[in-house]
Amino acid sequence: MNDRAALDLLLAHGPLSRTRIGRLTGLSKPTVSQLLARLEAAGLVLATGRSEGRPGPNAQLYEVNPATAHVAGVDVRPGRLLAGIADVTGRTVATSEVPAVPGEPPETLVVRALDEAAGAAGLERGALHRVVLGTPGAFDPHTGRLRYARHLPGWHDPALLDRLAALLPMPLTFDNDVNLVAVAEHRLGSACGHDDFALLWIEQGIGAALVLGGRLHRGWTGGAGELGFLPVPGAPLVRRPGRANAGGFQHLAGPDAVLATAERLGLPAGRARGAAESAARLLAAGSAEVAAGSEGRSGALAREFATGVAVGLCSLVAVVDPALVVLAGGLLTAGGEPLRRLVEAELAELAVPRPRLALAGVAEHPVLNGAVQSALAATRDEVFDTSG
Repeated sequence: MNDRAALDLLLAHGPLSRTRIGRLTGLSKPTVSQLLARLEAAGLVLATGRSEGRPGPNAQLYEVNPATAHVAGVDVRPGRLLAGIADVTGRTVATSEVPAVPGEPPETLVVRALDEAAGAAGLERGALHRVVLGTPGAFDPHTGRLRYARHLPGWHDPALLDRLAALLPMPLTFDNDVNLVAVAEHRLGSACGHDDFALLWIEQGIGAALVLGGRLHRGWTGGAGELGFLPVPGAPLVRRPGRANAGGFQHLAGPDAVLATAERLGLPAGRARGAAESAARLLAAGSAEVAAGSEGRSGALAREFATGVAVGLCSLVAVVDPALVVLAGGLLTAGGEPLRRLVEAELAELAVPRPRLALAGVAEHPVLNGAVQSALAATRDEVFDTSG
């Protein structure tokens, strides 16, 4: 326990002296000296220079050895994969983005992305301690089949996980992409310090993640948080959800809904840009108009979107009653603080629970960051265990 406490402090604060570790842990100087000697002998910490700028002799500083382990995260999207490698301190050492080749097996694509990232980091693929892969939808733990992600061709073969395991010798974990965004927000973003929160993601599709008691709630089939086809007032009722292209919550708050509202209000929808990109642009303009107090058609679009988001959130907060809801994804973050306030005000009018709403704090590659953070958490538990 003392060893792990010291390692966690070194991760949080950077290089520390024996004296500083003792003050932060409450351990005696002899105990700190013994644990540092033990960690140094195990290759988990390194002596790294001396403190400067203080009266008296400079003290030896210690840091976590970054070469102790390396982990990888992979963000799967239609048409491309993004891979990133971090050392055990959490520092990203390499990334790679590879396009999907039509007809290329998913396992070949994953290996290609990892090999490129590992090569850029000066590592062999086999040197990775753990890999976490994030996809839309979720792999059913009972069948091994990817569900809720029909737009990923080739990824629904139940034998895929076995083929990947045969190619990758390290532990490989799969998780839903929005769940991994929640991991990133919990460790690095707006949900730091919150062990009970919900995250709503709206971009090309709609999804949610639930963190309860500090743990992700994935559901029996991995489908907890698949809100896109949630039946809501004002949207067509969808039979056999997942096989239709529109309806439910997606009909009120997805990118196509924003573009349809824009066309109805006489705003240029700009569909040639792509639905999600065009919708984000419209919402940014509408939110700016609301903030300026000169509301016209763009402001009306932002308000209508905020109402649609709040209607879908009502079901989530009524069941879970979270203290915090993090708003993430390109459409929700494009509107910034003005849109957040609109959604929060609408939710307060429509639901009994009144959680605080916050914009996502991890702006760049949130799925990849969440995958890396998930891999780091499991790896640190393994390599930092000195009890044996």
